Amino acid sequence: MSAPQTKNLVHWFRRGLRLHDQPALLEGLAGCTSFRCVFILDPWFAGSSNVGVNKWRFLLQCLEDLDASLRKLNSRLFVIRGQPADVFPRLFKEWNVTHLTFEEDPEPYGRVRDHSITTMAQELGIKVICRTSHTLYKLEKIIEKNGGNAPVTYKEFQNIVASMEPPPGPKPPVTAETLGRAFSSISDDHDEKYGVPTLDELGFDTETLKPAVWQGGETEALARLERHLERKAWIASFGRPKMTPQSLLPSQTGLSPYLRFGCLSARLFYQQLADLYKRIKKANPPLSLHGQLLWREFFYCAATSNPNFDRISNNPICVKIPWDVNPEALAKWANGQTGFPWIDAIMTQLREEGWIHHVARHAVAMFSNSGRLVDILGRRHEGI
Repeated sequence: MSAPQTKNLVHWFRRGLRLHDQPALLEGLAGCTSFRCVFILDPWFAGSSNVGVNKWRFLLQCLEDLDASLRKLNSRLFVIRGQPADVFPRLFKEWNVTHLTFEEDPEPYGRVRDHSITTMAQELGIKVICRTSHTLYKLEKIIEKNGGNAPVTYKEFQNIVASMEPPPGPKPPVTAETLGRAFSSISDDHDEKYGVPTLDELGFDTETLKPAVWQGGETEALARLERHLERKAWIASFGRPKMTPQSLLPSQTGLSPYLRFGCLSARLFYQQLADLYKRIKKANPPLSLHGQLLWREFFYCAATSNPNFDRISNNPICVKIPWDVNPEALAKWANGQTGFPWIDAIMTQLREEGWIHHVARHAVAMFSNSGRLVDILGRRHEGI
């Protein structure tokens, strides 16, 4: 009688940097012999990209938190340097991988990358499991209900979603019971080989870096969610935000970056809101926080089949506006040197803290793209 086949799993983290609501990982762990959770980081990209140091710091904090959670399960996060197309063939062979799991990426770039890796893995006889968990719905179903096209207005999107079943609930977190007998092979040199790098190691200048106003990671995300849901009266009467001077400061219950990096599952947030509305007998408030999550879903849906969603050129849903180009004025705007205190304060905050309130974002965006940037700064330059 032949020996039972071993099942060696690699779970590939990209976003979705959490252990709760991970349907692909949970499915892959069933009957697993060994498992490793990996994050692939390209050091060259870190040093050459235009992504700010605050965003990189948040990401590294997320990875450190995820690593700490996995260590409690006698595992760890394997941070691999390189690019997926170069890294995976080596790992597949070295670790005798039989299964690869990952969360579906709804954005065009991620879809192309994932298709390439999936094809490579399948050609090597590796089973690939990819499941939806970064968005509330599988976005193709929304597009299919709209005749094969992504909705281009939020009202259109709302009508389609209203005709569908509520989004599926979140999956339970990975626990020791989930793992069963599955184990991760860890050696003494793995901290050196697979540890989370520092900002300094990635080539960032940290001498003038101010303390983080957002602490990355699933642990912080879940703590914020709990504090957020404690505000029952505010949630029950949620309406359009009323601005105060404190609104421009980072909130201890803010969740946006945690949803963006997947430290918090949108489906968990959605379900807990639904449960709360039922308990406080406010199942259908005029403007619920569910709507805020659906706005996020709408934009992911609009982008999922549009590779040029983030640019004007070759974007079928973008108005072609002939913007004036003035590099000097744009540089002053970006560096907070326009001479307009409100605008300059916002841009300084963005550069130093890595975030700004959405009302502040509207202000600097309108200042830059309404024509006033070039007009005002041009006139000042001329002494008018």
